[in-house]
Amino acid sequence: MEKTFVHPYMPNSVPEVKQELLDELGVGSVREIYESIIPQELLYKERLDLPEPIRSEYELKKHVSGILNRNVSTEEYTSFLGAGCYKHQIPAVCDEINTRGEFLTAYCGDTYSDHGKMQAIFEYTSMMGELLDADVVSYTTYDAGQSVCSAFRMAVRLQETAGKERSVILVPDTMNPDIYSQAVSYCRNVSEIVKVRHLPETGLMDMEELEALLKNGNAAAVFYENPSYLGFFETQAESIADLTHQYGAVCIAQPQVSALGIMESPMNLGADIVCGDIQPLGMHMQYGGGQAGFIASHQKLEYMEQFPTYMYGIAKTDKADTYGWGRAMNYRCSHGSREKANEYFGTETGLWGITAGVYLASMGPRGMYELGETIMQNLKYLEMRLGEIEGVKANPFGRSNFQEVLVDFSGTGKSVADINKALLEYGIFGGKDVSREFPWLGQCGLYCVSELTSRGEMDALLNALRKITGEREV
Repeated sequence: MEKTFVHPYMPNSVPEVKQELLDELGVGSVREIYESIIPQELLYKERLDLPEPIRSEYELKKHVSGILNRNVSTEEYTSFLGAGCYKHQIPAVCDEINTRGEFLTAYCGDTYSDHGKMQAIFEYTSMMGELLDADVVSYTTYDAGQSVCSAFRMAVRLQETAGKERSVILVPDTMNPDIYSQAVSYCRNVSEIVKVRHLPETGLMDMEELEALLKNGNAAAVFYENPSYLGFFETQAESIADLTHQYGAVCIAQPQVSALGIMESPMNLGADIVCGDIQPLGMHMQYGGGQAGFIASHQKLEYMEQFPTYMYGIAKTDKADTYGWGRAMNYRCSHGSREKANEYFGTETGLWGITAGVYLASMGPRGMYELGETIMQNLKYLEMRLGEIEGVKANPFGRSNFQEVLVDFSGTGKSVADINKALLEYGIFGGKDVSREFPWLGQCGLYCVSELTSRGEMDALLNALRKITGEREV
């Protein structure tokens, strides 16, 4: 038998147990199983060029720390990079609560355990409901991308339930390209994603083209972002919803949660489903983690039945003024029935739902208002000062923006990639290069600020850009 490493934390890795499993299957080795299902031409038959395993926990930690220490974080460099993941002030209580053992190791226990966890998630959904002016907010999804994709599939199922054969999802052509790509893959077996052109002078959705596409009668839903991926507010939100409903489609909106303290919720502008990311609500920026999404709607049973994730409810008990918390309508999701579930979903984002609840509780309505106000003030300052640099044009659409603004470097004769590379020499991460995803914008970068971005950091960026573009430092 092949030599086997017995892993201390991996069940059934003891050679005798593995042999029992192989005997039951009637095969001589695990390799035989793989070779029976993977074509020979796809099998790599050489030895992988991998380093020898590190068996000491101390040595492994030292090795990994050495790799991580080669990274440069936003604690060391100033960052103007956003595009979906943002650096915000995080109250210390968020980390204090989400590292407690009863949450960290039990954020998704079954309904018979961890009632404090269930109450925490219920409180999160309640506060998100207040922020969104929504009646129903479900358990978290993986990220904004999955929230959007699941909302699209919800819309298609709603049309099917109503006996309508509608499967087209209409989206703005300025949509977040990463989420658009994800939606095309995630929804390809149930729907077609069709882009609606924008108005060249404003970036807003072309309402005439939207109506022409809706007249085809095959649209299940219309989707818009507010603010858009490119930073500007979609001021036609009510008109988009009205037109969508006129042709029997579902209106889906993705708001930026950090902006909801100062802008009207899409729920009050006619949207049927709202979805997005909660990363700005108490989560540090992390590579490969720290993201979670939300889906919300009004309290309509036909919508509630199409949600893919858990719902947490409250119930009275035999004792006066004492309540219990638990999952509701579990039959919809994969933990209620794998075969009949709307979609499959995981559980690992529950901790972030609890974190977001702590954040919202600590901020309150006034804190969310001040957050949005400060971000808009910082962005306006950056936009005005960037416009002073020769060859640089900030906010080419001329719209009111939130958190992010397009900066066109075409007039400098330099590419965004070159400018971002040069900015690293000044300890600055430049804005997201969108020239490949939106070539019609020219050499544009998407620059982001938050409430943490200081005037000194913005002035340092301006002086660095003056040097890079050949202007004199001021």
